[in-house]
Amino acid sequence: MGWNEPPGGNQGKDPWGNRGNGEGPPDLDAIIRKMQQGLGGIFGKRSGKPGNGGSPMPWVLGLVLITSWIGYDISYVIDQQERGVVLRFGAHVETLLPGLNFRFPRPVEEVIKVNVGQVRSITHKATMLTQDENIVDVEVAVQWQIGNAEDYLFNVYSPSDTLRQVTESSVREVIGKNKLDFILTEGRSQIAESQRTLLQETLNEYKSGILVLSVEMQPAKPPDEVKAAFDDAIKSREDEQRLVNEAEAYRNEVIPRARGAAARLREEANAYKARVIARAEGEASRFDQLYKEYQLAPAVTRQRLYLDAIESVFANTSKVLMDNEGGNSLMYLPIDRLLEKSGAKQSITIPQVPNSDNTTVVPLQGPTDRSDSRTRGVR
Repeated sequence: MGWNEPPGGNQGKDPWGNRGNGEGPPDLDAIIRKMQQGLGGIFGKRSGKPGNGGSPMPWVLGLVLITSWIGYDISYVIDQQERGVVLRFGAHVETLLPGLNFRFPRPVEEVIKVNVGQVRSITHKATMLTQDENIVDVEVAVQWQIGNAEDYLFNVYSPSDTLRQVTESSVREVIGKNKLDFILTEGRSQIAESQRTLLQETLNEYKSGILVLSVEMQPAKPPDEVKAAFDDAIKSREDEQRLVNEAEAYRNEVIPRARGAAARLREEANAYKARVIARAEGEASRFDQLYKEYQLAPAVTRQRLYLDAIESVFANTSKVLMDNEGGNSLMYLPIDRLLEKSGAKQSITIPQVPNSDNTTVVPLQGPTDRSDSRTRGVR
């Protein structure tokens, strides 16, 4: 059956639904008019007469849609961490701050939002050569954010690749200016700060708009081939530092003790000096007083000096002298009590020698230890 032969149930009809009355296919303009009339019936009054005009609702609806699109396209809400870079026919004219902003619609102006508050990070790990021609594995982590949105978008073709290349160059330069011992031990923080400074200076020269927040350097490690030798060297260095710390602790303990002992000796010497001077001055004053008494009564003074000398000699002895002349031969002596008083001065009985003028000499003051006044203390 041909394409233009109707099936058995559609005899007398063509493919366009017309009966075989010789009319032919319908006109395309008639089909379009029918579609227009159908749409007009949806939005307004349907009129099949050629003389009546269509409803204005389609035009109103189109105008509302166009106005809404323009209002949406000219308003931009910039977040607190964002900046809006305004391009007018492709050229930068302004940077929008956070808040609601209005610009010309596209294609006159275009606004590119750039997140300047987000903190990004990159890592770099490589094997580098030190100043003393040693090889070391270094790994650094760089945290950065966008400092200037215009420079970040327009001055550098690929800011991320540029930052990675500048990071590698800065790290190699700083590592190449330091020795291996300094890199492996106490120089990590100083090297990281030097890398950050050099990295920021280079990026500022490029006007890349990138702000480097921090550079964290991981502990540097030697290559695996020589790791055992480096571990031994590090252990020896740690032992050296431990011994130095122990010596410092011993010094801090001994020096204050020696200074205290020296101060105590100085104080004792000053006290001994003051004591000897005071005793000498007292002896001199006593001698002057005795000399005046001797000039007034030579015999009495002589007898008193004799008694003082005898008392000072026999004061520390364990012997007891008694004078039985004109007395009773039976005398009780508490020898046990006398022996118990070790180290104390004991009283002795001295015969009273009558003077030429039948007067008895009695000491003017109590017994004194003259040996103590003549002997200096032993330090």
